[in-house]
Amino acid sequence: MRVIGLSGWSGAGKTTLLIRLIPHLVAEGLRVSTMKHAHSNFDVDVPGKDSWQHRQAGATEVLVSSGRRWALMHELRGAPEPPFRELLAKMSPVDLLIVEGFKADHHPKIEVHRAANGKPLMFPTDPTVVGVAADIAVDTTLPVVHLDDIPAIARIMRAAAVPAEAVLAYEGAGV
Repeated sequence: MRVIGLSGWSGAGKTTLLIRLIPHLVAEGLRVSTMKHAHSNFDVDVPGKDSWQHRQAGATEVLVSSGRRWALMHELRGAPEPPFRELLAKMSPVDLLIVEGFKADHHPKIEVHRAANGKPLMFPTDPTVVGVAADIAVDTTLPVVHLDDIPAIARIMRAAAVPAEAVLAYEGAGV
């Protein structure tokens, strides 16, 4: 499994870009999974459903399975958020894992930049950025492509992704 990230400030369009990239990469024959860092109060379950009631009752983990999919939810119950490396180790192997967010962690990332955000570019101070997808011209030696150029972004992803083992072995990542 190879790992590449999309990183950028909130509102840059990471999720929008990702949902355009996934079908393109799948059409190229890749099996793709994603890992997203979310704000602390997100939910993937519908209040009132059985799995939601199990979690509300105090279950640490709830696995829901059907003939179409399964999902495992783990409640931290006050424990600290697991580090990126620990979460990465839980992922099932695929051809390409695209990580959205986790911008402080050590894995290669394509910076997603939208000028209207008014935020600075991250790549000058983030050595893990291996390319930039932006809606403006960017002066750098890194590969730079337009946010709408899905094939070009996919090429950068494929070229810059690293084996998951390399990310897991990085000593500075903490556990």
